[in-house]
Amino acid sequence: MSETVEINWVRDEMFAGRDRYGNSIVIGSTPRSDPQFKGVKPSDLLLLSLISCSAYDVVKILEKQRHKLHSLRVTAMSVQQDRPPHAFEKIHVHYRLAGHNLHADQVRRAIELSETKYCSVYNTLKHGVELSSDFEIESE
Repeated sequence: MSETVEINWVRDEMFAGRDRYGNSIVIGSTPRSDPQFKGVKPSDLLLLSLISCSAYDVVKILEKQRHKLHSLRVTAMSVQQDRPPHAFEKIHVHYRLAGHNLHADQVRRAIELSETKYCSVYNTLKHGVELSSDFEIESE
């Protein structure tokens, strides 16, 4: 399986990214270096890729099990090296779910399946980054 994505330099530290379907995203500098900039840092894109990949899996798995999910919020907290290349050392993913009749063992299993079987981003990162996760089920 092969995929092609691209970025084009716009100006300064700003790039326009395009996925294989033609969807666009603005990528670039941090607010410190350009206060007017509204793009997403590449390192934040990595975290967003991880949690969106896993969130997608968790939703699909719970739907297949006929659970009615009302909300899902996933956050990633990371630790990066202090010096260049500022590689990620640790990433912790926290899932907050609400839904009808959700049980901890079913949620745990859905997350585990995402992490071990389905999420390509998680499975790529696990070889060089310490990954962990937890979850909470909110009462309705």
